[in-house]
Parts: sequence; C-alpha cells; structure tokens
Amino acid sequence: MTVTPAITVPMTEQPTDRPTDTPLWRFSLNFYRQAGVAEACIALQDDCGVDVNLMLFLLWLAAGGRQLSAQNIKELDEAVRSWRDLTIVPIRDVRRKLKAAATLVETGKQEAFRTRIKAIELEAERLQQEAVYARSRSGSRASEARPPAAARANLAAYERVLGARFAKDPVDRLMRAFEAVKFDDFATP
Repeated sequence: MTVTPAITVPMTEQPTDRPTDTPLWRFSLNFYRQAGVAEACIALQDDCGVDVNLMLFLLWLAAGGRQLSAQNIKELDEAVRSWRDLTIVPIRDVRRKLKAAATLVETGKQEAFRTRIKAIELEAERLQQEAVYARSRSGSRASEARPPAAARANLAAYERVLGARFAKDPVDRLMRAFEAVKFDDFATP
C-alpha cells in the first residue's frame, strides 16, 4: 500500500470532493504508518504475493475480533483479483520502474509524473478497499476470537490460501504494531 494524498474520485457517477471514508480505510492509513508496517507489508507483497489491501482488511476484521476461514479468504482473494490485476499491479509496476530510471525526460519532471502515478495507485487501492468494505457489510461468515488471536489466524489462513510461507520477521512486525494500535476509531461491521 502506498501512502500519499488520495485523489478524490468516488465510485458513484455524482462528483464529490470527499473521498469515501470507511473504518477500513481509516484503519489502513493509521496501521500502515506504524513503525515497521510498510516494510513488512512490502516484503510480504514482494516475497509471497500478498495483496496488502486484502491483508489490511483481514487485520481490520481481526481488530474487531473477527476471524475468517481459509475458504472465506480464498473467496475474497478471487473477488478482488480482477481489480488488482487490471489496476493496482500494473500501476505499481509502472511507478516502480520509473523510480530512478534513466529516460529522456528530465529527472524532476519524471519524479513529478511518478508522484501522480503513486496517487492514482493509492486511489485504486482505496476503491478496492471500499468494495471489500461494502462486501463485508452484506454479512460476514467470520467467527469470533480475541483480536490478537484473530489477527494471527487470519494471517495464517491467508498464508495457506497463497500457498506461501510468510517470513517470521514481517509477521512479527505486523503483530507488534497490531497489538499496539487502539482500535476505537475503526469500528468493524
């Protein structure tokens, strides 16, 4: 997840100057800014194919004591795959390739362009989270658990869904940050 100011393009056809502000989005912005979280998320994204927005959703649910099964997570991953593959992944790839790439465009202009791409990437992520949040409002099949246990269980289930082995260090950094965050402002469904 890239944290920069959001471009305010709503999902509706009615223009507005306000981005959609969901408890999930507020949680994600707050959590991602915690020490070590961005690095842990990027490591899991690059090494294991983690969808950071989906992982943040799983942690947000866990903050409310909600634990999903691997099957539930697989269904969520399948639901977001087309959006992620069509928008977020290619936009991220362009942004990353532009970083320090030698092109004919003047360096400052290239970086300004890259910054605009970063904002578009963040907007695509926000739209994905908005859609996942809306889906969560229509009824969750989550079981209840204490938040830290739900967080560990959700991460472990996501690891199984991906058929990956999450490195211990990034998971430990996520869990330390998770246990330190106050969740009162991020009400779950």
